[in-house]
Amino acid sequence: MQKRTTSRDVARLAGVSQATVSYVFTGKDTISAPTRDRVLRAAAELNYQPNLAARSMRTSRTGRLAVVMTVSSLNPRELLLGATEAASEAGYVIEVVYLPGGPDERAARLAQLVSSSQYEGILSFSPIPVSPASADAEPGATVVLSLSEFDDDMHVTGEFTDARPIAEMMERLVQLGHRRFVHITGALDFPSAISRRDEYLAAVERLGVESLGVIEGDWSAETGYRIAQALPDTAPPFALIAANDLVATGAMRAAIQRGWHIPSDMSVTGWDDAGQSAYLVPSLTTVVQDRQTLGANAARRLIAAVRREPVPAPATGLQHIVWRESTAAPSS
Repeated sequence: MQKRTTSRDVARLAGVSQATVSYVFTGKDTISAPTRDRVLRAAAELNYQPNLAARSMRTSRTGRLAVVMTVSSLNPRELLLGATEAASEAGYVIEVVYLPGGPDERAARLAQLVSSSQYEGILSFSPIPVSPASADAEPGATVVLSLSEFDDDMHVTGEFTDARPIAEMMERLVQLGHRRFVHITGALDFPSAISRRDEYLAAVERLGVESLGVIEGDWSAETGYRIAQALPDTAPPFALIAANDLVATGAMRAAIQRGWHIPSDMSVTGWDDAGQSAYLVPSLTTVVQDRQTLGANAARRLIAAVRREPVPAPATGLQHIVWRESTAAPSS
């Protein structure tokens, strides 16, 4: 059986004392940033995992963080992957706790979690009815960090409502020679759908191009297919700005069935970089959202609050366009 890596091993590799390793993983704020980084790099190289039970007995700190989710329908894989990796690097484990019911039930369940002292910190990606993380909290108290990246139904409300990539895609398409555009929206009870629609309309006016319509959709491939089937035969050549990759995929199938060529008759863009989008024929130009980095940054903010350290800078550059085969110059 392979010998378990100990804090002594980490200390030897990092060139520090065993006590320094312990201080790093219990969040003691007297350790300099270069020393902390050296210890964490050594721990990662040795795959060191601190003994949380022993830590809890020595320090009254559990080494546990919680991410609370208000609904179970969202697939939070990338958010949680980023948060978990960031927490692990700092010597914590993360557990996911779903808050059931309406606002009152969620508030009561959250109050139970805070008072239980099971977790050093609790992170929510959507607003919850508690005081935010604060350096004024009593030492040892559970820190709660409530963000505004999503609403109660996990509709995007924060960083990812930035629709500027729509304008960037349209500018590039105009440079390629496109003068006619169509936009199929997402469901307009989503802030992100409204933001993308408004960015599209503003770009149409600013660029002086023709809009064949803004057609309300519901994020589904079925809607993209139905709307593309209903477009007039005189629509091509044009560029379709779809609210997401599913809408774009449905529209692409309808276009091919109508005998339109992609991208010369209909260039098309999506949003989300869904798993299949790079493998469509033609592959789909789309917008990548880096949810893993968002999750990691949120976890680091929580850990900084728990440890009473300076708040890390917010993550930037979380969205970018991937240009693929579905966009090109229009047919003459």
